[in-house]
Amino acid sequence: TETQVHTLKAGDGPVVAPTATVLVCYQGVNGRDGSVFDSTYEQGQPIDFGLDRVVPGFQKAIAGQTVGSTVAVAMTSADGYPEGQPSAGINPGDTLVFAIKIIDASS
Repeated sequence: TETQVHTLKAGDGPVVAPTATVLVCYQGVNGRDGSVFDSTYEQGQPIDFGLDRVVPGFQKAIAGQTVGSTVAVAMTSADGYPEGQPSAGINPGDTLVFAIKIIDASS
């Protein structure tokens, strides 16, 4: 019923600001059927983006963590794609689960 974040491995780098640009590796799984819908590991390289440009659940998972951390987040549909994301096989109401490794961050 609410987005939950768990630190799997704490990093020893600086704390990530809510509006930071981050470099991460991640895998996203659809909570409805367990299918992987996105993975930087399959793409073979990390990705960078601003936390102000992602779904709320991703920002909740990363902001306040430390660089070098690995986190898991189970996000509600409201914090992911409430209307779904058909191209990724995400239906309205689907929960999403991500494993995220925070490689770097800059403000």
